[in-house]
Amino acid sequence: QVQLVESGGGSVQAGASLRLACAGSGRAFSGYSMAWFRQAPGKEREFVCRITRSGETSYCTDSVSGRFAISRDNTKSSVWLQMDRLKPEDTAIYYCAAAETKYGIRANDYDYWGQGAQVTVSS
Repeated sequence: QVQLVESGGGSVQAGASLRLACAGSGRAFSGYSMAWFRQAPGKEREFVCRITRSGETSYCTDSVSGRFAISRDNTKSSVWLQMDRLKPEDTAIYYCAAAETKYGIRANDYDYWGQGAQVTVSS
């Protein structure tokens, strides 16, 4: 299994940028497809971006496409979420997730989760 720890959250004003990091430990990081999800207060956890095991292919949901980008470096057992032009509606706890066999956009597709990082965007 893999253990995941997020970092890089914070409070920023609208239009600013943040970069979240997720460090993995345990089983070989390259064996997992990775994703970022987020959960705002009172809302369900929602998919943000995903990336394949090799890092060659990634996908982000429409609401963040063009503003957010996911990347990974398997030699560093890390995945990042670069968030640009942040909006107040991006405020949420952001979770890093790893999947052993799937490459989906549902939370149930992922087997391991980090503890979350708070991102707050003020207008």
